[in-house]
Amino acid sequence: MQKDQGAHAQETPDAFALRVGLHFDNLSVLERALTHSSYLNEHPEAIEDNERLEFLGDAVLDFLVGAWLYHHFPELREGDLTRLRAALVKTEQLAEFAKKIKLGQALRLGKGEWKTGGRYRQALLCGAFEALVGALYLDGGLDVVDQFLEPFLEPAVEKILATREDRDPKSELQEIIQSRGFPPPYYRIVSSSGPEHEKTFVVEVLMGDISLSQGVGKNKHAAEKAAAQQALQLIKRMDF
Repeated sequence: MQKDQGAHAQETPDAFALRVGLHFDNLSVLERALTHSSYLNEHPEAIEDNERLEFLGDAVLDFLVGAWLYHHFPELREGDLTRLRAALVKTEQLAEFAKKIKLGQALRLGKGEWKTGGRYRQALLCGAFEALVGALYLDGGLDVVDQFLEPFLEPAVEKILATREDRDPKSELQEIIQSRGFPPPYYRIVSSSGPEHEKTFVVEVLMGDISLSQGVGKNKHAAEKAAAQQALQLIKRMDF
């Protein structure tokens, strides 16, 4: 696991804003967006962590991403738009956006959190990105957030459509298997390893007594999806 080399690895809020090309009239809003709850626990002088901004940013993202998709894909029906939006605002995708702007190096974390690689953890990066969006909205309004998000969305949508990430592999696998007269697939955990905060799961998907495939993920749901995706590829190659 990659770890910080010390407190000096942390980027200041104003340096982060300058590097990413963001302007804040009220820099304290950005500072709050970059403050994780673990930092607040160790620094009682800090006013607030980023959890409320995370809540706000989540709502702003849902709206703006939905509006962007509505205008850019006039041919898509509601269900397709909903799936695309879900793929764009899921934890893994928002964490990827955060990595693109190296958001992790600007986060204010407690010592325990950064020592265990918190700056690189998907859930933490996703929350920080949502908090940043919330801060941008409070400081500059929807238009500012829209301009910030635009460069992220188009390449992400292209990748999602190319890899069919907007499709739920578990639902697709169940539909195919049941359409052939078989009972629905089920999943079981083969193994789990690693420390409690960063476990890795191996999950197997079965059709009756037949093991179709295995998948690996950072949580059970991710491992199940990976197993379903592998099973789909197998079934399509076999023309099941």
